[in-house]
Amino acid sequence: MRKAKKMGAFTVLMSLMLLVAACGGNNGAANNGKANQPAKTTTAVTDTATDTSSDKKIVLGFSQVGAESGWRTANTTSIQDSAKEAGIDLKFSDAQQKQENQIKAIRSFIQQKVDVIGFSPVVESGWDTVLKEAKDAGIPVILTDRSVDSTDTSLYVTFLGSDFVLEGEKAGAWLADQYKDATKQVNIVELQGTTGSAPAIDRKEGFENQIKNNANLKIIASQTGDFTRAKGKEVMQAFLKANKDIDVLYAHNDDMALGAIQAIEAAGLKPGEDIIIITVDGIKDGFQAASEGKINFIVECNPLFGGQLMQAAKDVVAGNDVPKRTVVQEGTFTIDQAKEALPNRMY
Repeated sequence: MRKAKKMGAFTVLMSLMLLVAACGGNNGAANNGKANQPAKTTTAVTDTATDTSSDKKIVLGFSQVGAESGWRTANTTSIQDSAKEAGIDLKFSDAQQKQENQIKAIRSFIQQKVDVIGFSPVVESGWDTVLKEAKDAGIPVILTDRSVDSTDTSLYVTFLGSDFVLEGEKAGAWLADQYKDATKQVNIVELQGTTGSAPAIDRKEGFENQIKNNANLKIIASQTGDFTRAKGKEVMQAFLKANKDIDVLYAHNDDMALGAIQAIEAAGLKPGEDIIIITVDGIKDGFQAASEGKINFIVECNPLFGGQLMQAAKDVVAGNDVPKRTVVQEGTFTIDQAKEALPNRMY
């Protein structure tokens, strides 16, 4: 009897061992819900073993220029909100308008092995080295808002943003039309954007393209205002002291113009009447000033392209073809048009 009990216990023990072995097999349906999970191996992972699950988030490293204007703030918000909506893991860096900070951020993204790098370049030049590092690491780069002057266009997959030359041309064409019958010199002062930046270079070029055929339209002073309200006010004060007769102000963005308006009013002049004001961007504060007659003409530069950036990132990761350049749709606004659009302005 004792021997039979020992044999029974031995049989039960063996059965339990076999059951445990079966649950630990490489295709067993275990109680933890991970049915049909492949066994771990030490062999090299092939392309077919790569995690292509829809649950795997795309990681986008993005370096922003800074927060120098209302336009830039709206652009940042659009990118951050769109990343959340698209389910993209956004690693965001503020360069504070310094190229060295952007280069440092891009190298950090490379080290983190993000899926895509996006950035809005502070200036046009000096990017080849770091972009080659991204290319060598197999990380595609998307340029937004501003371009680079690299002759090697393989260093980035696409550019998404505005046509700054066209924006300048729109501003110049409107002014040329306003003064087509002028019989005396029209004195223009220009508040340029950040020195060396694509919008500053291109908006100046486009504007000059349109006014050069009218000998009465003359730029008598041109200086950078760094795209900021404070600097715009400071430079405009200097313009007013150095030049008694200023007919027109062309500002490369609304924030500089808004600062300049403060200087014009402090000098006892009426912006929009004593000095005609043309700006680029179209932020809500600019529309407010236009509705009050202080800005005469606004050329829109649309910052709300975060959704397009996220789609481009998805297409690049998926290996889909993307256009080398995508231009954002933009309009122009006179005083009356700005008044009408102001209540629904989103930024």
